[in-house]
This record gives sequence, structure tokens and C-alpha cells, in this order.
Amino acid sequence: MNNLVWFRNDLRVADNQSLKAACEKEGDVIGVYCFDPAFYSASDFGFDLDIKLPFGKTGKYRAQFIREALEDLRAHLEKHHIPLLIFHATPATVIPELIVQHSISTIYLQKEWTRDELKQEEDLGKAMESAGLKDKVKGHRVYDQFLFHPEEVPFENWSQLPRVFTEFRKKCEKQSEVRELVDIKNYSQELPEVAQTQIPTLKELGLEDFEKDSRSAFPWNGGETAAWERLDHYFWQTKKLQYYKKTRNGLVGIDYSSKFSAWLAIGCISAKQIYHEVKRFEKEIKKNQDTYWLIFELIWRDFFKYVSLKHESQIFQIGGILQNDYEWKSNERELKKWMEGETHEPFVNANMKELAATGFMSNRGRQNVASYWSMHKEQDWRIGAAYFEHILIDYDVHSNYGNWMYNSGVGNDPRNRTFNIEFQASRYDADGKFQRLWLQEGLF
Repeated sequence: MNNLVWFRNDLRVADNQSLKAACEKEGDVIGVYCFDPAFYSASDFGFDLDIKLPFGKTGKYRAQFIREALEDLRAHLEKHHIPLLIFHATPATVIPELIVQHSISTIYLQKEWTRDELKQEEDLGKAMESAGLKDKVKGHRVYDQFLFHPEEVPFENWSQLPRVFTEFRKKCEKQSEVRELVDIKNYSQELPEVAQTQIPTLKELGLEDFEKDSRSAFPWNGGETAAWERLDHYFWQTKKLQYYKKTRNGLVGIDYSSKFSAWLAIGCISAKQIYHEVKRFEKEIKKNQDTYWLIFELIWRDFFKYVSLKHESQIFQIGGILQNDYEWKSNERELKKWMEGETHEPFVNANMKELAATGFMSNRGRQNVASYWSMHKEQDWRIGAAYFEHILIDYDVHSNYGNWMYNSGVGNDPRNRTFNIEFQASRYDADGKFQRLWLQEGLF
């Protein structure tokens, strides 16, 4: 009997708990990835809206990044004679057939808990039951996307999770340990006989081809190899890590921040791997507030994952986790102006044009455009979150909806602040360099 690793947002070989567990079990190991059509079609994102959204769940930038990551993952797995089968179909369609074809007894996968991912598993369970396979195959799910594993955080259950990040961070830093890494360096098997599959093109996914914009602050490819090349550049070649906190609010260029978010989002590198590299850097090069601040941001990432674990589907509801009853609007004309960078705020426009052209935006830009959409224009925050889900290379369901709630007065911000866009522009783009880069108007 053999083992199937169902890859989703864990597209790496190193420090992959599911892959490690599969390789430790008797039998061959086969990998599978599904480009689920539900993630690439027009969608209302599960929201009850008064307007039709002019975009689907996954856009061309992230789709291409995933394609590149899978090509790299396949190459890494081949070194261990582990085949990776890739399909443009639902898991419910593909996996039952693989179970029969390859005598699969156990399916290993990263544990997910949000709506779309749970729907995939539910549909797969129904398909397996219909095929008479449900009692013949075991599912092995593991939490593998955290810095602090759920068994290590100082909360007995999710109801105890504090609303405010600072309390969460301080307790975790004091009482939690980051687990050691795992690997399959010494694992190899006889290559199983499997049918060859191809990675679907963007066109086959219903998306358009594109060339990367030369102005992009995120010009890299997807994949484990690219993630480690970036880490090597930012930590060891340029040693930019020692200035991270000072530069992280930048807007132009590749090195104002670490830019790890896209690789983290689909699991090309793990938070634990980055953490241990930071600790090595602190030991060998320098330890300061800047090096700590990258770990601080990884803890923020954890926090939003725990928020979604605690509040479940509330993170997609209009009242957010606070269930605040605001009078939200939903205007197609306002959405078009915001998406295309045609608002009355030049700083918002520059950031939105960068996003549309590259699929990436700085953290400072994201806070400003989100505040403009939800707090200034009072438009339904979920529409903005849905557009980010569509367009961002580094979309992560927990961070995306967590940050949108935070910036829209329905989440974890205890101060419920509204950004002064003009002040933000004068502070973070004082010389107008960023706005000149993305706006054609002669404003400066």
C-alpha cells in the first residue's frame, strides 16, 4: 500500500511535515497538486453583495507564481524519485482515481481550516464515500504553516486567544518554543510508474499571459529555490536584514523589506526556516532591533492564523470578528476608480496602479489603500479584500482577511484608526519618487 501527499499551500520539500511523515511510512510516495477550477472562475467569494465583482478568485500573477513553484517542487521531488502529478481538475475528481490506480492507503496533507479549503476536503470525502473508498484510506492532517505550533502556544483553547496582538506576542515569546526543522535528505525510493502530467498554462486556467513590469518591487519566480536565493541575498550577501526595521516602510525597490510573503503564502519556505536563519544571522553577523523585527512580523502572521482558527467564518462576514453593524456601501463606479487608481488621492492611485501592474504592493501602501476604501469611502471592506485575494501574488487567506478587518474597524485594532492619506504620502514618499514611478501625471 502506498502514500499520497496532497500538496496545497506547502509547496516545498524541506521542513514539510506531511512529506516527512509519508516518507517514513512503508510504501511508495506520490505527490499530487490540483489547480481546482473553482479557484480560477468568476466568483462572488461567498458574499451577499449588491454588485457583481469583475474578477475571479485567483488572478494571473499568483497563478504564474504557483506554476513556477510547482515546476521547482517537481524538480526537488525528482531527486528523491517522488513523482508529482499535476491536474487542472478538482481534488474530488482526481484523488479517488489515484487511490485506485496506485493502491493508496494514506493521504497526507497540511491541515487547513478556512472555507474554500474545507469545501475541497468535504467534496473529496463525498466522492470517496460514493466510490466506496472512505473506509479504505486514512487521512493524515498536520498543522504546518505556523511559527509557533498550536501545541506550543500558551492557550488551552482558541476562546482564550487575546483580541490584541501585543498580548498574544508577549505570551508566545515568553512561553512558546519554535520547533526544529525536518527533512527527507536521506530518503530515496524506486521511481513509481505513473502517467506524465503537465502544468496547465495560464490560458488553460482562463487567464492571460503577461510580461513582468520592469518597475516591480517583486520580480522573482515562485519556488523553494527562488525563496532560498532571496533569503541568501537579503541575509548573507547584502546583510540587509540588519536594517530591516528602518527600511520596512519603503515603497520603491527590491530591498526595502524581506519580500518573503509570497513564498510563505504557498509554502515554498516555512516560517520556522526563516526564524532559524534569523537566529543564525544574529549569532554570526549581528543581533539588533531590526533582526528581531522580522521575527515580530512572523508572529503577526501567526496571530492572524490563530484569529481565523478562533473565529472561523466570521472573518468573511461583513461585521467581522467584532460583528460591528456599520452602514457599508457597494458602488461599482467607486470600485472601478479604486482598482484603476483613478481616485482623488494620488498616493492611493500610485499604489493601486503598482498593484494592477505587478500583483504586489508594499505593506505601507496596503494599509493606506484599505483605509481609503473602507474608512474614507465607506465601501464594503470585503470587496476590497476580495480584490486583493484576486490580484496579490502573496495572498494568504488569514493575513489578507485579518488585515482588512483590522484596517476597517471590524477586527483586532483596538484604536480603530483611519489613515490620513496626505500625511502618509508626505511622510513615506516625501520626495514623490514612488508616485512619479507609477503616475503619469506631472504632480511633482
